[in-house]
Amino acid sequence: FEYKRHDIMGKMCMDGTPPAYHMDPGSGAGKKSWIVNLEGGGWCESVTACMYRKGSRLGSSNLMERQLEFRGILSSNPAENPDFYSWNRVMIRYCDGASFAGEGYDAGSRVYFRGQRIFNAAIQHLLSIGMSSADQVLLAGGSAGGLSAILHCDQFGAFFAGRSTTVKCLADAGLFLDAVDVAGGHTLRSYFGGVVATHRVAQTLPRSCTGHLDATSCFFPQNIIGSIKTPIFLLNAAYDTWQIHESLAPDVADHGGAWRACKSNRLACNASQMKVLQAFREQMVGIVEGAFSRSKGNGFFINSCFTHGQSKVPATWNANGSPTIHNKSIAKSVSDWYFGRAEVRAIDCPYPCDHTCHNDI
Repeated sequence: FEYKRHDIMGKMCMDGTPPAYHMDPGSGAGKKSWIVNLEGGGWCESVTACMYRKGSRLGSSNLMERQLEFRGILSSNPAENPDFYSWNRVMIRYCDGASFAGEGYDAGSRVYFRGQRIFNAAIQHLLSIGMSSADQVLLAGGSAGGLSAILHCDQFGAFFAGRSTTVKCLADAGLFLDAVDVAGGHTLRSYFGGVVATHRVAQTLPRSCTGHLDATSCFFPQNIIGSIKTPIFLLNAAYDTWQIHESLAPDVADHGGAWRACKSNRLACNASQMKVLQAFREQMVGIVEGAFSRSKGNGFFINSCFTHGQSKVPATWNANGSPTIHNKSIAKSVSDWYFGRAEVRAIDCPYPCDHTCHNDI
C-alpha cells in the first residue's frame, strides 16, 4: 500500500533519512476508525551494530520497499479480517533500532537514535490527516513493534485525552521476558542493557517504572504492563521461538550445543529441556496473571504454540484451521475484547495439549 515519507527536522531514521509509513485508507463504516501498526525487526545494542543496521531497510528509508502487502489484522479482505478490514490501516516503518524509544545521536559514527521523535511525529501527522476525529483507534505492533506498543500505549492514549475516542493497544509477540538462560546468565538483559544505553532510552521510558527500577528493567514489559492505564491486549505464544533461540538457549549460553536439535525441532527436546521450556511458560503465565490481569480493560491470548508473531499472518490470524483457545480464533478473541463483546482472558494448557498450533519449530 501507499508509501509516504514524513519529512520533519530532527525526526529521522538512523542514517538521517526521513521516517516513513504505509497507509490504506478506510472506507464506509470504517472511515472514522484507525489501526496504527508499529513494525518490528529486532534492535541494535551498540554503535557498531547500529552502523551496520543503518545500511538496511531497518535503518534507512531509502532502502525500504515502496509497496507492502497488508495481511492479517491489516488486511482489507473482510473474510480474512472481518472486524477491521474497512478501517484506516497504517504501518509505521521501523528504522530506529530501539522500539521507537531512543533519544540520542552519536557524532562519531553519525548514527541517529530518534525513535521517540519518530513515534511522536508520526502520530501527530496521522492526527492531522484525519485520525483526530476518529471514533475508534488501535495501536498495535509485533515483536519489537509489540514491545513498542507496550512502551507507548499510554503515550498514544494521551494524544486522545479529552476526546470520546475508544483507544486500545495490542502487543503481538512483544512480551519479552527477563529470563535466566540455560547457562544461568541473563543474555537478553545484557543485550537490552546495551540497547537502552546506546539509544539513551532511559529518558523516554514510563516514569511509573523508572521511578523505582533501573532503565533496563523498564525495557522489559513485565515491569510496565501492570501500570498501563490504557486497555491493552497481549497476544503471545507461551513458547516464543525468538525467545527460545535468543534469550533462553542462545548459542553463547549453549556450551557444547546441547540445545541445537531442540531449538530446530521441538520433538527433539529431551525431558530436562522440556522442563526448562515449561518453566519459561510458567514465568510468562505468572506475569500475565499478576498485576496485568487486575485491570478489567485488559485482555490476553497466550497459546501453547512454538511461534513468534500471529496477528499479521493469515494462517494464524483468521483462517480455517487457525489457532484457537476454547474454540475461539485469535481474530475473534481480539475483536471481542476490542469491541467489549466478551471478556477475553485465554491461557492455553501446556504443550503438547494444543493441536491447533502453527509451529515454527
